[in-house]
Amino acid sequence: MKAKSAVSPPPHSGHRARLRARLEREPLAVEDHEILELLLGYALPRRDTKPLAKELLCRFGSIRGVLDARPDELVQTVGFGNGPAALWRLLREVMARYEDAPLRLREALASPEAVARMARQRLGNSPHEECWLALVDQGNHLLAWERLRRGNIDRVALQPREVLEMALLRRASGVILVHNHPGGSPSPSEPDMVLTQELQDLAPRMGIRFLDHLIITEGECYSILLRKRI
Repeated sequence: MKAKSAVSPPPHSGHRARLRARLEREPLAVEDHEILELLLGYALPRRDTKPLAKELLCRFGSIRGVLDARPDELVQTVGFGNGPAALWRLLREVMARYEDAPLRLREALASPEAVARMARQRLGNSPHEECWLALVDQGNHLLAWERLRRGNIDRVALQPREVLEMALLRRASGVILVHNHPGGSPSPSEPDMVLTQELQDLAPRMGIRFLDHLIITEGECYSILLRKRI
């Protein structure tokens, strides 16, 4: 009977071990492509991930650019298959939940910028338009942060009634409406302006404070009530 052959270690395990040791000793001494190389190694343990890491940096410019890239952009990079795509989805969800922390801590959302930070992680690279609501109590503590409607690449249909019904259901004192423009300008469209005006008119009659309507893109946010980018 032949003895079972030992399982050989991944061919690049020594190099990655050295990178991890350097990261532990002196994090700033590790290059950006090496950080990505280590990260990709969790999805591609038996592959040399240095070429893919360098290609991603070349294509998207920075680690932030790589992490913020849309799924359809990432999979166009040769070698970025199902394993890395699943890891990136997990990373995006971790970052989104990190920004969702005010919900768990019941912190006050004191400014549109606070909502924008939370929304950008959730919606910034979404390939579809989505409408989300930040519902707050009298002290502007977050009660709920949830998706109300998902549309297609350039439109999501929404009626003022749906926003106000959700606020009443959650017993919220105030509401901030958020939606994204995939890959486009944060400037509001005419339907965005009409919906905002209708909510401004209707919400006070129902005892609800309509606090803002924010438009999110990959890198920007526009406040319709403040009439400026934030």
